[in-house]
Amino acid sequence: MPVDAQQVRDLALSLPRATQAFVRDREKFRVGQLVFLSFAMDESMIGFAFPRELREAAVEAEPEKFLLPRPSDLRYRWMVARLAALDVDEMTELVTEAWAMCVPKSVARAYLDAATD
Repeated sequence: MPVDAQQVRDLALSLPRATQAFVRDREKFRVGQLVFLSFAMDESMIGFAFPRELREAAVEAEPEKFLLPRPSDLRYRWMVARLAALDVDEMTELVTEAWAMCVPKSVARAYLDAATD
């Protein structure tokens, strides 16, 4: 079952140190000044922090789900996914891993350890 934007928001805001912001009418979630998640204006897609070196493989493997970011964002560690193509488990993994890229390793480790207990 595909996820909706509210499920993504709820997860993002439940993560330690995560805050919601609106930048040029776009909803973003960040840790400090680092953005780890962003919604498209129509909430059909999310952009999220993702290792640069894994982007091409993800897009090639599942082009119906993943897209490369716009050309101006290719220099960043960023990826785009269609919400309708994600299930809850995939969304949880993508958002949590994106968040973990932006918080101190000790914060990510403590949260992930607690979540697996």
